[in-house]
Amino acid sequence: MMNLTLKIWRQKNASDKGKMVDYPLSGISPDMSFLEMLDVLNQELIGKGEEPVAFDHDCREGICGTCSLYINGRAHGPATKITACQLHMRSFKDGDTIYIEPWRAEAFPVVKDLIVDRSSFDRIQQAGGFISVNTSGNTQDANAIPIEKENADKAFDAATCIGCGACVASCKNSSAMLFVSAKVSQFALLPQGQVEATDRVLNMVKQMDEEGFGNCTNTGACEVECPKGISLENIARMNREYLSASLKG
Repeated sequence: MMNLTLKIWRQKNASDKGKMVDYPLSGISPDMSFLEMLDVLNQELIGKGEEPVAFDHDCREGICGTCSLYINGRAHGPATKITACQLHMRSFKDGDTIYIEPWRAEAFPVVKDLIVDRSSFDRIQQAGGFISVNTSGNTQDANAIPIEKENADKAFDAATCIGCGACVASCKNSSAMLFVSAKVSQFALLPQGQVEATDRVLNMVKQMDEEGFGNCTNTGACEVECPKGISLENIARMNREYLSASLKG
Protein backbone atom coordinates (compact mmCIF):
# COMPACT_ATOMS: atom_id res chain seq x y z
CA MET A 1 0.00 0.00 0.00
CA MET A 2 1.10 3.56 -0.77
CA ASN A 3 1.04 6.79 1.21
CA LEU A 4 0.79 9.91 -0.92
CA THR A 5 0.52 13.67 -0.71
CA LEU A 6 -1.89 15.15 -3.24
CA LYS A 7 -1.68 18.81 -4.18
CA ILE A 8 -4.97 19.49 -5.95
CA TRP A 9 -6.31 22.64 -7.59
CA ARG A 10 -9.54 23.70 -5.84
CA GLN A 11 -11.74 26.35 -7.42
CA LYS A 12 -15.38 26.88 -6.43
CA ASN A 13 -16.49 28.35 -9.75
CA ALA A 14 -15.29 30.21 -12.84
CA SER A 15 -15.00 33.52 -11.00
CA ASP A 16 -13.19 32.13 -7.96
CA LYS A 17 -9.42 32.72 -7.78
CA GLY A 18 -8.66 29.10 -6.82
CA LYS A 19 -5.68 27.60 -5.03
CA MET A 20 -3.67 24.41 -4.51
CA VAL A 21 -4.77 22.37 -1.48
CA ASP A 22 -2.77 19.56 0.16
CA TYR A 23 -4.39 16.21 0.93
CA PRO A 24 -2.53 13.34 2.63
CA LEU A 25 -3.80 9.96 1.45
CA SER A 26 -2.87 6.52 2.72
CA GLY A 27 -3.64 2.89 1.92
CA ILE A 28 -3.62 3.28 -1.86
CA SER A 29 -3.15 0.09 -3.85
CA PRO A 30 -0.70 0.21 -6.78
CA ASP A 31 -3.37 -1.61 -8.82
CA MET A 32 -5.86 1.24 -8.51
CA SER A 33 -6.45 3.52 -11.44
CA PHE A 34 -5.77 7.22 -10.92
CA LEU A 35 -9.49 7.96 -10.87
CA GLU A 36 -10.12 5.20 -8.34
CA MET A 37 -7.53 6.88 -6.14
CA LEU A 38 -9.46 10.14 -6.44
CA ASP A 39 -12.63 8.23 -5.56
CA VAL A 40 -10.96 7.08 -2.33
CA LEU A 41 -9.98 10.66 -1.53
CA ASN A 42 -13.50 11.92 -2.17
CA GLN A 43 -14.99 9.19 0.00
CA GLU A 44 -12.76 10.34 2.84
CA LEU A 45 -13.69 13.99 2.28
CA ILE A 46 -17.40 13.19 2.24
CA GLY A 47 -16.97 11.18 5.43
CA LYS A 48 -15.46 14.27 7.06
CA GLY A 49 -18.27 16.48 5.81
CA GLU A 50 -15.97 18.28 3.37
CA GLU A 51 -16.60 19.17 -0.26
CA PRO A 52 -15.34 16.40 -2.61
CA VAL A 53 -12.99 17.21 -5.47
CA ALA A 54 -14.91 17.73 -8.71
CA PHE A 55 -13.43 15.97 -11.73
CA ASP A 56 -14.79 14.76 -15.06
CA HIS A 57 -15.19 11.07 -15.86
CA ASP A 58 -17.51 8.84 -17.83
CA CYS A 59 -16.53 5.57 -19.53
CA ARG A 60 -13.27 4.98 -17.64
CA GLU A 61 -12.15 2.93 -20.64
CA GLY A 62 -10.01 5.51 -22.43
CA ILE A 63 -12.48 6.39 -25.17
CA CYS A 64 -14.69 9.25 -23.91
CA GLY A 65 -11.95 11.83 -23.33
CA THR A 66 -13.58 13.40 -20.27
CA CYS A 67 -11.03 12.42 -17.59
CA SER A 68 -8.66 15.22 -18.56
CA LEU A 69 -6.17 16.02 -15.81
CA TYR A 70 -2.78 17.70 -15.70
CA ILE A 71 -0.73 15.38 -13.47
CA ASN A 72 2.76 16.36 -12.33
CA GLY A 73 3.09 18.78 -15.22
CA ARG A 74 1.93 16.41 -17.96
CA ALA A 75 -1.40 15.84 -19.63
CA HIS A 76 -2.83 12.56 -18.32
CA GLY A 77 0.27 11.92 -16.24
CA PRO A 78 3.69 10.29 -16.70
CA ALA A 79 2.75 7.50 -19.12
CA THR A 80 2.20 7.94 -22.87
CA LYS A 81 -0.79 7.16 -25.10
CA ILE A 82 -3.19 6.69 -22.20
CA THR A 83 -5.90 8.75 -20.56
CA ALA A 84 -6.05 9.53 -16.83
CA CYS A 85 -8.47 6.66 -16.24
CA GLN A 86 -5.94 4.24 -17.75
CA LEU A 87 -3.12 5.53 -15.55
CA HIS A 88 -2.46 3.22 -12.59
CA MET A 89 -0.95 4.10 -9.25
CA ARG A 90 1.95 1.72 -9.85
CA SER A 91 3.34 4.55 -11.99
CA PHE A 92 4.06 6.34 -8.70
CA LYS A 93 6.04 5.47 -5.57
CA ASP A 94 5.18 5.33 -1.90
CA GLY A 95 5.67 8.78 -0.40
CA ASP A 96 5.30 10.65 -3.69
CA THR A 97 3.78 14.10 -3.94
CA ILE A 98 1.39 14.36 -6.89
CA TYR A 99 0.26 17.67 -8.38
CA ILE A 100 -3.20 17.55 -10.01
CA GLU A 101 -4.50 20.49 -12.02
CA PRO A 102 -7.13 21.23 -14.69
CA TRP A 103 -6.28 22.09 -18.29
CA ARG A 104 -4.91 25.63 -18.56
CA ALA A 105 -6.26 27.41 -21.65
CA GLU A 106 -8.34 30.52 -22.24
CA ALA A 107 -10.67 28.49 -24.45
CA PHE A 108 -11.11 25.91 -21.64
CA PRO A 109 -12.37 27.99 -18.68
CA VAL A 110 -12.48 26.21 -15.32
CA VAL A 111 -16.00 25.25 -14.22
CA LYS A 112 -15.08 23.85 -10.82
CA ASP A 113 -11.91 22.30 -9.36
CA LEU A 114 -10.53 20.00 -12.08
CA ILE A 115 -13.44 20.38 -14.52
CA VAL A 116 -13.09 22.69 -17.51
CA ASP A 117 -15.61 23.76 -20.13
CA ARG A 118 -14.61 22.15 -23.44
CA SER A 119 -17.72 23.19 -25.35
CA SER A 120 -15.41 25.14 -27.66
CA PHE A 121 -14.51 21.79 -29.22
CA ASP A 122 -18.20 21.08 -29.76
CA ARG A 123 -18.68 24.39 -31.54
CA ILE A 124 -15.72 23.65 -33.83
CA GLN A 125 -17.29 20.29 -34.68
CA GLN A 126 -20.64 21.92 -35.33
CA ALA A 127 -18.98 24.39 -37.70
CA GLY A 128 -18.05 21.66 -40.15
CA GLY A 129 -17.14 18.29 -38.64
CA PHE A 130 -19.88 16.39 -40.42
CA ILE A 131 -21.11 15.27 -43.83
CA SER A 132 -24.58 15.74 -45.28
CA VAL A 133 -26.04 12.45 -46.45
CA ASN A 134 -29.21 11.94 -48.48
CA THR A 135 -31.36 9.59 -46.44
CA SER A 136 -34.48 9.87 -48.60
CA GLY A 137 -34.39 6.22 -49.63
CA ASN A 138 -31.67 6.55 -52.25
CA THR A 139 -28.75 5.96 -49.92
CA GLN A 140 -25.73 4.10 -51.17
CA ASP A 141 -24.09 1.31 -49.22
CA ALA A 142 -20.81 2.67 -47.86
CA ASN A 143 -19.08 -0.61 -48.71
CA ALA A 144 -19.92 -0.01 -52.37
CA ILE A 145 -17.67 3.06 -52.50
CA PRO A 146 -14.07 2.09 -53.33
CA ILE A 147 -11.51 3.67 -51.01
CA GLU A 148 -7.75 3.14 -51.10
CA LYS A 149 -6.55 1.12 -48.12
CA GLU A 150 -3.92 3.72 -47.19
CA ASN A 151 -6.49 6.52 -47.15
CA ALA A 152 -8.97 4.45 -45.19
CA ASP A 153 -6.33 3.66 -42.57
CA LYS A 154 -5.28 7.30 -42.24
CA ALA A 155 -8.91 8.42 -41.96
CA PHE A 156 -9.53 5.83 -39.25
CA ASP A 157 -6.40 6.93 -37.36
CA ALA A 158 -7.60 10.55 -37.44
CA ALA A 159 -11.08 9.51 -36.31
CA THR A 160 -9.67 7.96 -33.14
CA CYS A 161 -9.34 11.49 -31.67
CA ILE A 162 -11.48 11.57 -28.52
CA GLY A 163 -11.45 15.35 -28.08
CA CYS A 164 -9.88 15.22 -24.63
CA GLY A 165 -7.91 18.45 -25.11
CA ALA A 166 -4.50 17.09 -24.12
CA CYS A 167 -3.08 18.68 -27.27
CA VAL A 168 -4.30 22.09 -26.13
CA ALA A 169 -3.06 21.60 -22.57
CA SER A 170 0.40 20.52 -23.80
CA CYS A 171 0.88 23.39 -26.23
CA LYS A 172 2.64 26.57 -25.09
CA ASN A 173 0.16 28.53 -27.20
CA SER A 174 -2.87 26.43 -26.25
CA SER A 175 -3.33 25.52 -29.90
CA ALA A 176 -6.15 23.23 -31.03
CA MET A 177 -4.54 22.50 -34.40
CA LEU A 178 -4.12 18.77 -33.76
CA PHE A 179 -7.75 18.33 -32.72
CA VAL A 180 -9.14 20.35 -35.62
CA SER A 181 -6.83 18.74 -38.16
CA ALA A 182 -7.89 15.27 -37.01
CA LYS A 183 -11.55 16.18 -37.50
CA VAL A 184 -10.79 17.69 -40.91
CA SER A 185 -8.61 14.76 -42.01
CA GLN A 186 -11.09 12.01 -41.20
CA PHE A 187 -13.37 13.46 -43.88
CA ALA A 188 -10.78 14.93 -46.25
CA LEU A 189 -9.35 11.46 -46.88
CA LEU A 190 -12.69 9.90 -47.82
CA PRO A 191 -14.87 10.41 -50.92
CA GLN A 192 -17.93 11.00 -48.71
CA GLY A 193 -16.27 14.10 -47.31
CA GLN A 194 -15.39 15.80 -50.58
CA VAL A 195 -18.69 17.56 -51.25
CA GLU A 196 -18.32 19.90 -48.27
CA ALA A 197 -14.52 19.85 -48.06
CA THR A 198 -14.01 23.52 -48.94
CA ASP A 199 -16.57 24.91 -46.50
CA ARG A 200 -15.57 22.43 -43.81
CA VAL A 201 -11.94 23.44 -43.39
CA LEU A 202 -12.65 27.17 -43.73
CA ASN A 203 -15.47 27.10 -41.18
CA MET A 204 -13.69 24.89 -38.65
CA VAL A 205 -10.47 26.92 -38.72
CA LYS A 206 -12.48 30.15 -38.44
CA GLN A 207 -14.35 28.80 -35.42
CA MET A 208 -11.10 27.59 -33.86
CA ASP A 209 -9.68 31.12 -34.07
CA GLU A 210 -12.87 32.67 -32.70
CA GLU A 211 -12.74 30.38 -29.67
CA GLY A 212 -9.39 31.87 -28.67
CA PHE A 213 -7.01 28.98 -29.30
CA GLY A 214 -3.43 29.96 -30.10
CA ASN A 215 -1.29 29.26 -33.14
CA CYS A 216 0.67 26.04 -33.65
CA THR A 217 4.15 26.14 -32.09
CA ASN A 218 5.55 23.42 -34.37
CA THR A 219 7.19 21.78 -31.33
CA GLY A 220 5.15 18.57 -31.56
CA ALA A 221 4.20 18.38 -27.88
CA CYS A 222 0.59 17.76 -28.90
CA GLU A 223 1.42 14.50 -30.69
CA VAL A 224 3.64 13.31 -27.83
CA GLU A 225 0.91 13.82 -25.21
CA CYS A 226 -2.06 12.73 -27.33
CA PRO A 227 -3.52 9.55 -25.75
CA LYS A 228 -4.42 8.25 -29.22
CA GLY A 229 -1.15 9.19 -30.92
CA ILE A 230 -2.77 11.48 -33.50
CA SER A 231 -0.05 12.35 -36.02
CA LEU A 232 1.25 15.82 -36.86
CA GLU A 233 0.71 14.81 -40.49
CA ASN A 234 -2.90 15.79 -39.98
CA ILE A 235 -1.90 19.39 -39.29
CA ALA A 236 0.07 19.47 -42.54
CA ARG A 237 -2.94 18.01 -44.36
CA MET A 238 -5.28 20.59 -42.85
CA ASN A 239 -2.93 23.40 -43.89
CA ARG A 240 -2.98 22.08 -47.46
CA GLU A 241 -6.76 21.77 -47.38
CA TYR A 242 -7.06 25.31 -46.01
CA LEU A 243 -4.77 26.79 -48.66
CA SER A 244 -6.64 25.01 -51.42
CA ALA A 245 -10.02 26.09 -50.05
CA SER A 246 -8.82 29.70 -49.68
CA LEU A 247 -7.70 29.81 -53.31
CA LYS A 248 -11.04 28.43 -54.47
CA GLY A 249 -12.84 31.13 -52.49
